[in-house]
Amino acid sequence: MTKGQLVLETGEVFSGEWIGYRGECVGEVVFNTSMTGYQEMLTDPSYAGQIITLTYPIIGTYGINQEDSESNHLQVAGVIMNDLCEEPNHFQSQATVTEILKKHRISGLKNVDTRSLVVAIRKHGTIKGKLVLEKPFPDYKHEFILSDAKKLVQQVAVTSMVQTGAGSCHIVIVDFGYKKSMVHFLVNEGCKVTIVPYHYDIEAIKALNPDGILISNGPGNPSELQIYFPKIRAVAESFPTLGICLGHQLIALAYGAKTEKLPFGHRGANHPVKDLQTGKINITAQNHGYVVNRESVNESVFQLTFQHVHDNSVEGMKHKQLPITTVQFHPEAHPGPRDTTYILTDFVQQVKQLKEEYLWEKV
Repeated sequence: MTKGQLVLETGEVFSGEWIGYRGECVGEVVFNTSMTGYQEMLTDPSYAGQIITLTYPIIGTYGINQEDSESNHLQVAGVIMNDLCEEPNHFQSQATVTEILKKHRISGLKNVDTRSLVVAIRKHGTIKGKLVLEKPFPDYKHEFILSDAKKLVQQVAVTSMVQTGAGSCHIVIVDFGYKKSMVHFLVNEGCKVTIVPYHYDIEAIKALNPDGILISNGPGNPSELQIYFPKIRAVAESFPTLGICLGHQLIALAYGAKTEKLPFGHRGANHPVKDLQTGKINITAQNHGYVVNRESVNESVFQLTFQHVHDNSVEGMKHKQLPITTVQFHPEAHPGPRDTTYILTDFVQQVKQLKEEYLWEKV
């Protein structure tokens, strides 16, 4: 049994037993409160560069399967948990969490006092941390150097165009770290889906003749991606567009709004969001550390559509003239409740309707 430690930049140290790959790592220490869905979390590209603390006390009970991964790799920098089940019991299980961590060279700790760790994160705000093998010298000086958003997005995004589905409605996903469940949903709605890298030239995107655009989720500080703001705005003004999570933030920034960092982020499957048109409360899946600053949104251009019940942060916007919609939460809901899957359905229906109107005008 190998001992390890999570060392925070504040000087606090949390001890546990080492699991996975025997290599030290640095990351932003965050926590997720979901009771299920650890496989989706570990493979979510939005977690790139982060050490994720899983607050549910027992992880691994249903193992790892081939269906629930959101990407082809584990994306987290590291993982921290309390109790780890090494003998999962589920008919789809094909590997344990320990096995998959070793396969993808991801380090972690188990038997950590995750409650105390979450209290520390809530006290200090999201902080940098380092997973280290136990050191014989307690005064060892640790460095906490993190990658910027450009490097993180480069790490998780596709490097060349990918196509799937065979529907009559063509959706292009501009990939900053997309989740596979988004693609599966669109394909099931009768769409042909083309995924292009975040740096894809706007003329190349137009040459694909998309009927609609989806700006994906992804990792990092959105304001560090300012080089792509003009392209995002140009694309959004050329085609019906939906922005999800990071995509929501990038569209807002492209129109002159600002973003700010939350104290410890929204990460979990039980975040209540209010629809500002109907007053209805939806329970949503979320994973983000930044939000759009409400005062910075030009409300003569964008109508605010959703807000978080707990802190009133901006959770959605809609352009008043153009078919541009954004949401901060994850309507595809993997993992999480499916209260807001209608947003993706409505987007596809809108795209199909606008396509029919365009074709009718050409006749």
